[in-house]
Amino acid sequence: MYSRFLKRPIDFFCALAAICCLSPLLVMLTVVGAFKMKGNPFFTQPRPGKDEKIFRLVKFRTMTNARDASGKLLPDDVRLTAYGKFLRSTSLDELPELFNILKGDMAVIGPRPQLVRDMVFMTPEQRKRHTVRQGLSGLAQINGRNAVTWEKKIEYDLEYIKKITFLGDVKIILTTLNKAFIKRSDITEEGSDTATDLGDYLLASGRITREEYDRGQEEAKRLIAEAK
Repeated sequence: MYSRFLKRPIDFFCALAAICCLSPLLVMLTVVGAFKMKGNPFFTQPRPGKDEKIFRLVKFRTMTNARDASGKLLPDDVRLTAYGKFLRSTSLDELPELFNILKGDMAVIGPRPQLVRDMVFMTPEQRKRHTVRQGLSGLAQINGRNAVTWEKKIEYDLEYIKKITFLGDVKIILTTLNKAFIKRSDITEEGSDTATDLGDYLLASGRITREEYDRGQEEAKRLIAEAK
Protein backbone atom coordinates (compact mmCIF):
# COMPACT_ATOMS: atom_id res chain seq x y z
CA MET A 1 0.00 0.00 0.00
CA TYR A 2 2.68 2.51 1.02
CA SER A 3 5.07 1.92 -1.88
CA ARG A 4 2.31 1.78 -4.51
CA PHE A 5 -0.03 4.57 -3.45
CA LEU A 6 1.36 6.71 -0.61
CA LYS A 7 5.09 7.06 -1.19
CA ARG A 8 4.88 9.37 -4.22
CA PRO A 9 2.36 11.87 -2.70
CA ILE A 10 4.37 11.96 0.54
CA ASP A 11 7.59 12.54 -1.43
CA PHE A 12 5.95 15.39 -3.35
CA PHE A 13 4.74 17.23 -0.26
CA CYS A 14 8.00 16.59 1.63
CA ALA A 15 10.02 18.02 -1.27
CA LEU A 16 7.68 21.02 -1.59
CA ALA A 17 7.87 21.73 2.15
CA ALA A 18 11.66 21.38 2.12
CA ILE A 19 12.02 23.76 -0.82
CA CYS A 20 9.84 26.35 0.93
CA CYS A 21 11.70 26.05 4.24
CA LEU A 22 15.14 25.98 2.64
CA SER A 23 14.49 28.64 -0.01
CA PRO A 24 16.76 31.24 1.69
CA LEU A 25 19.59 28.70 1.80
CA LEU A 26 18.95 27.64 -1.81
CA VAL A 27 19.06 31.26 -2.97
CA MET A 28 22.25 31.95 -0.98
CA LEU A 29 24.01 28.85 -2.36
CA THR A 30 22.94 29.78 -5.87
CA VAL A 31 24.43 33.27 -5.56
CA VAL A 32 27.62 32.08 -3.81
CA GLY A 33 27.97 29.23 -6.29
CA ALA A 34 27.71 31.57 -9.26
CA PHE A 35 30.53 33.65 -7.77
CA LYS A 36 32.73 30.71 -6.76
CA MET A 37 32.25 28.82 -10.03
CA LYS A 38 32.46 31.99 -12.14
CA GLY A 39 29.20 31.21 -13.90
CA ASN A 40 26.41 28.65 -13.76
CA PRO A 41 26.19 27.33 -10.16
CA PHE A 42 24.21 24.26 -11.22
CA PHE A 43 25.41 20.93 -12.57
CA THR A 44 23.07 18.71 -14.56
CA GLN A 45 23.74 15.20 -15.77
CA PRO A 46 21.77 12.37 -17.40
CA ARG A 47 20.94 9.61 -14.91
CA PRO A 48 18.83 6.44 -15.30
CA GLY A 49 15.67 6.60 -13.22
CA LYS A 50 12.65 4.36 -12.74
CA ASP A 51 12.39 1.75 -15.51
CA GLU A 52 15.76 3.08 -16.75
CA LYS A 53 14.16 6.23 -18.14
CA ILE A 54 16.93 8.81 -18.34
CA PHE A 55 16.34 12.17 -16.63
CA ARG A 56 18.47 15.24 -15.89
CA LEU A 57 19.67 15.22 -12.29
CA VAL A 58 20.49 18.69 -10.95
CA LYS A 59 23.01 19.51 -8.21
CA PHE A 60 25.05 22.48 -7.10
CA ARG A 61 28.30 22.56 -9.04
CA THR A 62 31.39 21.50 -7.08
CA MET A 63 33.98 21.36 -9.88
CA THR A 64 35.19 23.92 -12.38
CA ASN A 65 35.28 23.34 -16.15
CA ALA A 66 39.06 23.79 -16.34
CA ARG A 67 40.59 22.12 -19.40
CA ASP A 68 44.07 21.34 -20.66
CA ALA A 69 45.71 22.75 -23.80
CA SER A 70 43.89 20.21 -26.00
CA GLY A 71 40.49 21.14 -24.57
CA LYS A 72 40.09 18.01 -22.44
CA LEU A 73 38.69 18.41 -18.93
CA LEU A 74 41.33 18.21 -16.22
CA PRO A 75 41.12 15.36 -13.64
CA ASP A 76 38.34 15.59 -11.05
CA ASP A 77 40.72 16.12 -8.15
CA VAL A 78 42.16 19.18 -9.92
CA ARG A 79 38.77 20.69 -10.78
CA LEU A 80 37.22 20.07 -7.35
CA THR A 81 37.40 23.36 -5.46
CA ALA A 82 37.63 23.99 -1.71
CA TYR A 83 34.07 25.32 -1.87
CA GLY A 84 33.03 22.18 -3.73
CA LYS A 85 34.60 19.98 -1.06
CA PHE A 86 32.61 21.87 1.57
CA LEU A 87 29.37 21.33 -0.35
CA ARG A 88 30.10 17.62 -0.68
CA SER A 89 31.15 17.17 2.95
CA THR A 90 27.84 18.67 4.08
CA SER A 91 25.80 17.14 1.20
CA LEU A 92 24.50 20.64 0.41
CA ASP A 93 25.33 20.01 -3.26
CA GLU A 94 22.42 17.54 -3.31
CA LEU A 95 19.72 20.06 -2.33
CA PRO A 96 18.63 20.96 -5.91
CA GLU A 97 17.56 17.33 -6.30
CA LEU A 98 14.49 18.34 -4.31
CA PHE A 99 13.21 19.72 -7.61
CA ASN A 100 13.82 16.33 -9.25
CA ILE A 101 11.68 14.80 -6.49
CA LEU A 102 8.97 17.42 -6.99
CA LYS A 103 8.93 16.67 -10.72
CA GLY A 104 8.67 12.92 -10.13
CA ASP A 105 12.08 11.89 -11.47
CA MET A 106 13.23 10.85 -7.99
CA ALA A 107 12.01 9.86 -4.54
CA VAL A 108 13.17 11.02 -1.13
CA ILE A 109 14.39 7.49 -0.36
CA GLY A 110 15.49 4.88 -2.91
CA PRO A 111 18.61 3.61 -4.66
CA ARG A 112 20.86 6.54 -5.57
CA PRO A 113 20.72 7.41 -9.29
CA GLN A 114 24.02 6.28 -10.75
CA LEU A 115 25.60 7.31 -14.04
CA VAL A 116 24.37 5.85 -17.32
CA ARG A 117 27.91 4.57 -17.84
CA ASP A 118 27.56 2.70 -14.54
CA MET A 119 24.20 1.17 -15.41
CA VAL A 120 25.45 -0.45 -18.62
CA PHE A 121 28.01 -2.48 -16.63
CA MET A 122 25.46 -3.84 -14.17
CA THR A 123 24.15 -7.38 -14.48
CA PRO A 124 20.44 -7.90 -15.32
CA GLU A 125 19.85 -8.73 -11.65
CA GLN A 126 21.63 -5.58 -10.48
CA ARG A 127 19.66 -3.44 -12.93
CA LYS A 128 16.46 -4.36 -11.07
CA ARG A 129 17.41 -1.47 -8.77
CA HIS A 130 15.85 0.71 -11.48
CA THR A 131 12.37 -0.77 -11.00
CA VAL A 132 11.70 2.01 -8.46
CA ARG A 133 12.33 5.76 -8.41
CA GLN A 134 15.90 6.57 -7.49
CA GLY A 135 16.36 8.41 -4.21
CA LEU A 136 18.00 11.42 -2.61
CA SER A 137 19.31 8.90 -0.07
CA GLY A 138 18.99 5.18 0.39
CA LEU A 139 19.96 2.07 2.28
CA ALA A 140 23.44 2.03 0.73
CA GLN A 141 24.04 5.64 1.78
CA ILE A 142 23.51 4.86 5.47
CA ASN A 143 25.66 1.75 5.26
CA GLY A 144 28.89 3.13 3.89
CA ARG A 145 27.88 5.26 0.89
CA ASN A 146 31.01 5.59 -1.30
CA ALA A 147 33.17 3.83 1.30
CA VAL A 148 31.82 0.38 0.35
CA THR A 149 32.42 -1.68 -2.78
CA TRP A 150 30.17 -1.42 -5.80
CA GLU A 151 28.91 -4.96 -5.19
CA LYS A 152 27.88 -4.16 -1.63
CA LYS A 153 26.32 -0.84 -2.64
CA ILE A 154 24.08 -2.52 -5.24
CA GLU A 155 23.33 -5.35 -2.81
CA TYR A 156 21.89 -2.76 -0.40
CA ASP A 157 19.83 -1.26 -3.25
CA LEU A 158 18.33 -4.64 -4.10
CA GLU A 159 17.65 -5.32 -0.44
CA TYR A 160 15.76 -2.02 -0.16
CA ILE A 161 13.45 -2.60 -3.13
CA LYS A 162 12.37 -5.99 -1.77
CA LYS A 163 10.52 -4.37 1.14
CA ILE A 164 9.72 -0.64 1.01
CA THR A 165 7.97 0.60 4.15
CA PHE A 166 7.12 3.98 5.65
CA LEU A 167 8.99 3.29 8.90
CA GLY A 168 11.97 1.99 6.93
CA ASP A 169 12.11 5.21 4.90
CA VAL A 170 11.84 7.35 8.05
CA LYS A 171 14.73 5.45 9.62
CA ILE A 172 16.88 6.04 6.52
CA ILE A 173 16.03 9.76 6.53
CA LEU A 174 17.02 10.18 10.19
CA THR A 175 20.23 8.21 9.75
CA THR A 176 21.08 10.18 6.60
CA LEU A 177 20.68 13.50 8.42
CA ASN A 178 22.98 12.27 11.17
CA LYS A 179 25.67 11.10 8.75
CA ALA A 180 25.45 14.07 6.36
CA PHE A 181 25.22 16.99 8.76
CA ILE A 182 26.69 15.71 12.03
CA LYS A 183 29.27 13.05 11.24
CA ARG A 184 29.88 14.06 7.59
CA SER A 185 31.00 10.50 6.92
CA ASP A 186 31.40 8.19 3.91
CA ILE A 187 31.38 10.98 1.33
CA THR A 188 34.12 9.56 -0.92
CA GLU A 189 36.29 6.52 -1.23
CA GLU A 190 39.41 6.44 0.93
CA GLY A 191 42.24 8.23 -0.86
CA SER A 192 39.97 9.66 -3.54
CA ASP A 193 38.14 12.96 -4.01
CA THR A 194 35.42 11.36 -6.13
CA ALA A 195 33.90 7.89 -6.41
CA THR A 196 35.18 5.46 -9.06
CA ASP A 197 32.85 4.62 -11.95
CA LEU A 198 31.62 1.02 -12.03
CA GLY A 199 33.20 0.36 -15.43
CA ASP A 200 36.59 1.69 -14.26
CA TYR A 201 36.32 -0.44 -11.12
CA LEU A 202 35.51 -3.59 -13.08
CA LEU A 203 38.31 -2.92 -15.59
CA ALA A 204 40.91 -2.21 -12.91
CA SER A 205 39.97 -5.36 -11.01
CA GLY A 206 40.18 -7.51 -14.16
CA ARG A 207 36.49 -8.41 -14.16
CA ILE A 208 35.93 -7.10 -17.68
CA THR A 209 38.21 -6.74 -20.68
CA ARG A 210 39.18 -3.50 -22.38
CA GLU A 211 36.91 -4.47 -25.29
CA GLU A 212 33.93 -4.96 -22.95
CA TYR A 213 34.74 -1.66 -21.27
CA ASP A 214 34.83 0.21 -24.58
CA ARG A 215 31.55 -1.39 -25.71
CA GLY A 216 29.91 -0.34 -22.46
CA GLN A 217 31.07 3.26 -22.84
CA GLU A 218 29.70 3.39 -26.38
CA GLU A 219 26.38 1.92 -25.21
CA ALA A 220 26.14 4.62 -22.52
CA LYS A 221 26.76 7.36 -25.10
CA ARG A 222 24.07 5.88 -27.35
CA LEU A 223 21.48 5.77 -24.56
CA ILE A 224 22.20 9.37 -23.57
CA ALA A 225 21.97 10.54 -27.20
CA GLU A 226 18.63 8.75 -27.66
CA ALA A 227 17.25 10.38 -24.50
CA LYS A 228 17.89 13.92 -25.76
